[in-house]
Amino acid sequence: MLSKKVEFRAAVPVWPEKYIDEMNISVVLTAEFAAAGKRLLRIAASSCYQIFADGDLFEMGPARAGHGFFRVDELPLPENCKRIEIIVAGYNNNSFQFIDEPPFVCAEVERKGRIELFTDTVYERCGFKVRTYSERIQKCQRYSFQRNFAEAYDLTGRPAEESPALVRAVNGELNFIERGIEIYKNEREDAKEVVAEGKCGRDENAPLPMDRAIISIGPQLKGFRPEELEICTAWEACKITYNSVNNENRAIARGDVLDVPADGFVTLCMERNLCGVIALDVETDEGCEVYAMVDELCGEDGAVNFFRLGASALVYWKLPAGRHSLMSFEPHLFKYIKIAVLGGGARVSNVHIRRVGFYMPGIAVKTDNPKVRAVIDAAVETFRQNTYDIFTDCASRERAGWLCDSFFTSRAEYVLTGESRVERNFIENFLLPKSFKCLPEGMLPMCYPADHYDGVFIPNWAMWFVLELEEYYRRTGDAEMIERARKPVMDLIGYFRKFENDDGLLENLESWIFVEWSHANDLVQNVNFPTNMFYAKMKRVAGTLYGEESLIGEADALAAKIREQSFDGKFFCDNLVRDGEKLRPSGECTETCQYYAFFTGVATPETFPELWDTLLHEFGPARKEHNPYPQIAFSNVLVGQMMRLDLLIRYGFNKEIIDNIEDYFYYMAEKTGTLWELDTVQASCSHGFTSIVLVWLNMLGMFERK
Repeated sequence: MLSKKVEFRAAVPVWPEKYIDEMNISVVLTAEFAAAGKRLLRIAASSCYQIFADGDLFEMGPARAGHGFFRVDELPLPENCKRIEIIVAGYNNNSFQFIDEPPFVCAEVERKGRIELFTDTVYERCGFKVRTYSERIQKCQRYSFQRNFAEAYDLTGRPAEESPALVRAVNGELNFIERGIEIYKNEREDAKEVVAEGKCGRDENAPLPMDRAIISIGPQLKGFRPEELEICTAWEACKITYNSVNNENRAIARGDVLDVPADGFVTLCMERNLCGVIALDVETDEGCEVYAMVDELCGEDGAVNFFRLGASALVYWKLPAGRHSLMSFEPHLFKYIKIAVLGGGARVSNVHIRRVGFYMPGIAVKTDNPKVRAVIDAAVETFRQNTYDIFTDCASRERAGWLCDSFFTSRAEYVLTGESRVERNFIENFLLPKSFKCLPEGMLPMCYPADHYDGVFIPNWAMWFVLELEEYYRRTGDAEMIERARKPVMDLIGYFRKFENDDGLLENLESWIFVEWSHANDLVQNVNFPTNMFYAKMKRVAGTLYGEESLIGEADALAAKIREQSFDGKFFCDNLVRDGEKLRPSGECTETCQYYAFFTGVATPETFPELWDTLLHEFGPARKEHNPYPQIAFSNVLVGQMMRLDLLIRYGFNKEIIDNIEDYFYYMAEKTGTLWELDTVQASCSHGFTSIVLVWLNMLGMFERK
């Protein structure tokens, strides 16, 4: 079912007129209540917000939607609440995380059926007090290529603009729709150990990251150019040097006070990789600068590489003397946090995280295998971190709603909850806009909601959208959503037809052709067979969903042509390359290409028994130790290994899938308590799609939903 419309009874969307076109401006709305009672806060915004009730973090939002649509949170406030504070960030720039739309906030509080206060352009009618959030430094670098802005704060008394002139922020009608998913609790998780502490220095000649998120600012990637920045927190943090004096782990408890000397640091460890907003208390007698730097991993002497993923995974505060309760605005992902205190010393306490993610689903684990139990635990945690308002790829550098990833994570949602509510929102977001700017007609974004002004898209990922539609329909029976998707699906097929050669094979696709993170992705032109295998599968699915027999016939013909031109008698070759006017096989075969063949139905164990036997017994994780096929490039986690495991469960090889899951994932669960994007630590160590292992383990009776 499509989301229902929501109406505000009195509130209008507003923003300070002076800042309507500026990037990275935040405002604060406050309201006080004279009497206790049941109240409902109704709120929507662009880009995002935090809500505090009597000083405690109450909720974050909004749930994201497609261009021109905004999901509304309806939040029952605590009955004894005396004061609410809403911090709203208007980013006004493009990212993979939020749409680049004009900033606004629209909020009203209802009590006993009457609107008690509401946002308005006239303060006498409004009831909210409004000021600029001057504590947050506006001209800071982007957080990453994919996310909006890093966070830097100055609490030493930067003047705020009180009661700025407000305007109705968006001309024309806004489409307010229901949230559609649960509202989650932001549980607290405390740091557990000190892993290093010592003294800091400063090296003004230290090498600085010249990342595209910092230096490649322009019309395609909006932000502040280096010469415009008031502070580049990543560069300043890179200048800090460390001299560890103690790296013996010691446990800490909630409330323990850590004395950090002037120009000193302490590195703390969470129980596992966690996602949420950073929070800590700092008391300083002289004033100081605090850098909280985070990562999923920790090196020698408590080294925390906050820029490991090309992201400014840190928060900066400039503090006057006094006691301060500090909290980041945006979520971060980390197991380790290094707190450096420059200038005066400080007493640091209550270092914790307020979770941002899905609620803890109720499951009963039914296996005594300790490795499998650890993987289940890690998969649930990975799912929670990457399932909030939509499915995201990772909870760190991107927080983006990627297709393909969602295909796998959506299966996990259904197994864990018996519902597909987040998936419904995820799919609907792609269907809300009439078109997507910067994309060719008919193409879908590779991730959404997002704005890609460079025009980059992944044609393969649009195919995953169609495959997910089929599974969503099977899970939910939501015929309305499927019918709503008919035109986008047919338009997508129409887009691809322009690239079909005389044999019906896709050739020389546009933009970023992506098969997986391995050598297989070096073989994507001219005719890439994994892509064409997927194209055949997509046509078959679309034909079945919409009763288009001609598409099913095209899928059969394409699969036959792939078998004819790709299979060399032993393996499927990855691609054909142009040799003058002719196409010839490149001769390169990858493990991933074989999995694509079986995953898409181009091959089956019955039609290719020798190849299947080779994949079953001589490929997989064990091949890295005993490799009879060194010429065949290995698969990686995204997506070849996932396809392998899915095939094992599909064809009933239960023992093999347990062995493979242990080999692929146990070392990840042991190291970070989450499951990774790749089979190394070079990328995200909490990637949502890996939670699909829960589906397979559930099918094997290893756990069940309570």
